[in-house]
Amino acid sequence: MRAARLIRMVLLLQSRPLMTAAQLAAELGVSERTITRDAQALSEAGVPVYADRGRSGGYRLMGGYRTGLTGLAQGEAEALFLSGLPGALREMGLADAASAARLKVSAALVPSLRDTPDAVARRFHLDAPGWFREPRTPELLPLLAEAVWGDRLVSAVYRPQAAGREDPEADRGDGGSGDVTRELAPYGLVLKAGVWYLCAAVTAARDGDDAFRVYRIDRFRSAELLEERFRRDESFALAEFWEERAAQFARSLLRYEVTLRLTKAGAARLPHATDRAAAEEALATAAPPDADGRVTARLAMESAEVAHAQLLSLGPDAEVLGPLALRARLTAAARALAELYGQGAHGSAGGGQR
Repeated sequence: MRAARLIRMVLLLQSRPLMTAAQLAAELGVSERTITRDAQALSEAGVPVYADRGRSGGYRLMGGYRTGLTGLAQGEAEALFLSGLPGALREMGLADAASAARLKVSAALVPSLRDTPDAVARRFHLDAPGWFREPRTPELLPLLAEAVWGDRLVSAVYRPQAAGREDPEADRGDGGSGDVTRELAPYGLVLKAGVWYLCAAVTAARDGDDAFRVYRIDRFRSAELLEERFRRDESFALAEFWEERAAQFARSLLRYEVTLRLTKAGAARLPHATDRAAAEEALATAAPPDADGRVTARLAMESAEVAHAQLLSLGPDAEVLGPLALRARLTAAARALAELYGQGAHGSAGGGQR
């Protein structure tokens, strides 16, 4: 433990011209007295650590001393590529590796570039979780991350969610509500709006089955890291796989078809009021404008409730021709609005401007 701390101390002094005992103590998580003892131990071991006395003093390395201990371990190199995601690194158990990697890189940089990581951190921050959601770290995330990094098989018990709109899961077992046991080859992790997903291949997938599937990590009941490793399919591209599955999931939500007659302004606003891809597809396949300049289009939407809320925002620029039940709801809403705003400037309760 002390040896690792002494190495970190040398790297810190190599990356900066001067550091006070308080700064070193804060970086290494020890007392200033321990820093004094460590500096003496390094000096006795032949590392030229020099102490500048006085108010502006501190510790520095003499004579341009450079250590060769700047090579990155595999875990540190992997963590470095995720260094812009401190929360994600912490949840996967890689924060210490990332810190060590950044320190080694800083020590290896020429003096003019050593402040670059801090400059970047002051100018860019990625906040992955969505609004109005308290992010929760899945208990099994560090184990699954270890399996992903090491290409290790995992035996897992998973509770699928019933088919619905919440998540793009691709393994729902036999369609029942019970737990599913799988032996998985974990290929990659995805953090989407604060929720962690595992993209994995099912080792026992039957011919004709889709071997690669998606699992929401907080639905794993248990997972065991197996000794056996799997041979990674080099043709698998995580980003492309996720993009395809996410698009499939988005399309699967749009099961409710609405026929609309749109003004030119309504057609322009439709992609902003509803699902953009579905609106653009509807407009691309719409009939030519009629004599009044209106186009008739068929739009895929999520549900009657969603259609009512979204299309109401388009006002008179969108007329619902079908389904008739939706048209009746919008008619009732229009009458209620007309009645509300037809009561005069003061409204029924005497409010409004005076």
